[in-house]
Order: sequence, then structure tokens, then C-alpha cells
Amino acid sequence: MSVRALILWLMLVAPLWAQGFAGLGGEAGGFASPSRETVLEFPADHGAHPDFRIEWWYLTANLRGEDGRDYGVQWTLFRSALAPGEGEGWQSPQLWMGHAALTTSERHFLAERLARGGVGQAGAQAAPFEAWIDEWRMAGPGAPEITLTANGADFGYDLRLVAEGPLILQGEQGYSVKAASGQASHYYSQPFYRVSGTLNLPEGAVQVNGQGWLDREWSSQPLEETQEGWDWVSLHLEDGAKLMAAQVRQSDGSTFSSGTWIGADGRAEPFGDGVLSMTPVETAEVAGRDLPVGWRVELPGRGLDVTLSALNPQAWMDTLFPYWEGPVRVSGSHPGRGYLEMTGY
Repeated sequence: MSVRALILWLMLVAPLWAQGFAGLGGEAGGFASPSRETVLEFPADHGAHPDFRIEWWYLTANLRGEDGRDYGVQWTLFRSALAPGEGEGWQSPQLWMGHAALTTSERHFLAERLARGGVGQAGAQAAPFEAWIDEWRMAGPGAPEITLTANGADFGYDLRLVAEGPLILQGEQGYSVKAASGQASHYYSQPFYRVSGTLNLPEGAVQVNGQGWLDREWSSQPLEETQEGWDWVSLHLEDGAKLMAAQVRQSDGSTFSSGTWIGADGRAEPFGDGVLSMTPVETAEVAGRDLPVGWRVELPGRGLDVTLSALNPQAWMDTLFPYWEGPVRVSGSHPGRGYLEMTGY
């Protein structure tokens, strides 16, 4: 994208980011709203929902290299809309942003792409499934089997992902409440990906294997204006169970929490506010601020009491709208590994 186009993009998208974290608490007049009555349909819902203001395709992977080292990979495509609908050519109101990252215990590589919709530079379709921005691709015959590619100035990856379990509908059959006042999104996940492929690092290529987690979410105003950001985790536990958990932070210091316990057999049991506890236990100076890079996560109903430790505390996404995102190791009652995202700090 040219400098002139980037400036235009920033001028257009700025109003979306004026309230709440990244604008997710801003008013959304004219856009579609999530509904409890909506039944998610596949493969259609793997594609874009242009009548909603905000959407993302979010893939994280915990990987082990043939060199015996741990790695983390992130691939994200964000869609934001100035108005509902697709439009044609440069008249399209759809704006796209891509993030890619590769994390080791010593380094954190990242890249960012920006695009306008309607001209083929970025987009998403359901069948055959493809989400892309420039040459970055998440694609396949369907969500159960996809390939994932991205690259930056000094890193890249080419991965194959095969689902070994079902899609998980978060919240109430895909209707995920984010606040006591009822703000919500449509949200589903594929947490059962088996991953293999190649990482390209400055010192050479590394063959890797591991586990991946895809999150799909769309809404128009998922947060309240007073909600400032969230702490989110996706955990792959050694006994085969998985956990998605998040707390959204209010400006008065309170939080709203939710999540889903996913059994090894794929059975999903969502839970609402007040069931989960997330407590910072370690901080680090990151990008000029103190961030909680170690957490205690408790889910008493499942006997879960674990500590999350960052593989690399400096996994800061220094992008247009910065945040922390990186792989974590899980110790305690349910050992494993996973990913932690923190926004609004």
C-alpha cells in the first residue's frame, strides 16, 4: 500500500477506533446486530459478513521444531466496515488489516498489511474457503483442512492444518455475550487443528509440528464504551481438554468474564461471568509499560488451577493498534500450552 493510500485508510478508519478498545464500544447505527435467534450455518459462516461492522479470522499455533525448541505462530485477518455491504471497486466500504507473527523464546517477529476491499487485494469467501490479504493466505477445500502462509522482512511460514475434532460454538450456540449490558458477538472456534510445516527464520528453515486454534468472530458493537480491553487465553491441555477464557476490563477496575470448557471428546460447556478467575502473577516491562505476562487461571468447577508463563515476555505486536500476543506454557493442575492475548494496555 502506498503512503498516500495508507493516509487515506487511516483517515477513513479513525472514527471506528474512537470509543472502547479499538472502537469496539462505538455506536454502530445502520449495521446488523448479533441475535440469539441466529443459527450459524457452515460453510457459509466461514466467509465474510459485510453487514456487520467488525470481523476477524484469528489463528494461533503452538509448535515444536525438529530442533527441540518451542515456537508460536499468529495469523490474523481483520475486516472493518465504514458502512454495511460490499460495494464495488474503490467504492467498497470494507477495510482490511492483516497481522502475522512468529515467536521464539528470544525473538518476536511481526508484520502488518493494510488493504481496501473491492479491488481483490484482500477478502474472504466461504466455498472454497479462502481468506487473504496480498500474498498471505488461509485457504483450503473447507475449514477442516487448510494451508496457512505469511511472511515478513525476516520471517515466514508455510503450514498445513487438519482438524481432528468438531467446530465449537462459543457462548449460547455461537452467541457470545461480552458485557453485563448484553453486548455480544457471533463466535465459533476450531481448537482441534493438528499443524505441520515449515518456519523460515534468519538462520534457516525449521520443520515443526503442533496444535492450532482458529477463532472466528463478527459483530458491530461487541463492547461497552467503558470497557477498555481484554485478557484472552486459548489452552491446549495435556489430557486432551481445551479452554477458551477471557475477561473484559472495565474502566472502574471490574471485569466481565466468560469462556468454554472443551472436553477431549469435543463436548463444549460454556460458562458465564463470575465462574472464572484470572489473576496476574508476573509483570515485565514491555514497550515502555508494565504488562502482566504471567497469570494464574482458576476454574473451580473443573478443578483447574494453572499458571501461564510467557515463552517470550516481549511478544508485543507493535502494529497500528498495538497489543500483546504470544505463546504460553501452562503448569499446575492441568499442564499444557496455549496462547495469551492482552489488549488495551
